[in-house]
Amino acid sequence: MNNDLFEYLKEFLSSSRLLRFEQVLSLRTRHVCVAVEDIYQLHNTSAILRSCDSFGIQDVHVLEHRFNDRLDTQIAMGADKWLSVHKHESTETCLKHLKTKGYKIVATVPDDKAKSFQDIEFNHKMALFFGTEKSGLSNGVIEQADEFINIPTTGFTKSLNVSVSAAIILQFITEKLRKSDINWELQEVDKQVLRFEWIKKSIKDVERIIERFLSNSL
Repeated sequence: MNNDLFEYLKEFLSSSRLLRFEQVLSLRTRHVCVAVEDIYQLHNTSAILRSCDSFGIQDVHVLEHRFNDRLDTQIAMGADKWLSVHKHESTETCLKHLKTKGYKIVATVPDDKAKSFQDIEFNHKMALFFGTEKSGLSNGVIEQADEFINIPTTGFTKSLNVSVSAAIILQFITEKLRKSDINWELQEVDKQVLRFEWIKKSIKDVERIIERFLSNSL
């Protein structure tokens, strides 16, 4: 990253905006990430991204095989602008990528035999998988999952809307994680990369400004 360019671009933002970046970065985590697989309803993937941003999850992995790209930016309310969204061609490549990065695969399922999300442990990085509203997660995820969790219910309905489930689980997990002694915070190098990305995304016509700066620096 060009540090001179970074310092130059900072001048285009207010001090309050830069301070807000620092506040958000201080509560971001990569100890937990989210993966959404073939979400059918248009608004649900977008709503999950919004929850990830709200609760400090930086990385979201999107698997879109059977349906078209479901990211609705209006419903996401710009949340995807601040997240690291990774799109995968297949469930297999996503699972392989996450396992290589050291993530435990945690499948969310409407199964009474699964562990309650409130009993989940945080001693290992985890990737939370959420599946389609119609049939849930694919066999590929189920077969390779390290752990299964659910949201216990007491009514006739056994499952919740997928975006509601994600919000409930993420709020609980991130709050508990921050109260733990686990090193869940972003590394400084990750923070610096995100600072640079967020600053660029906050400046209108930033590519022209960068091009002009680099030309003047020659």
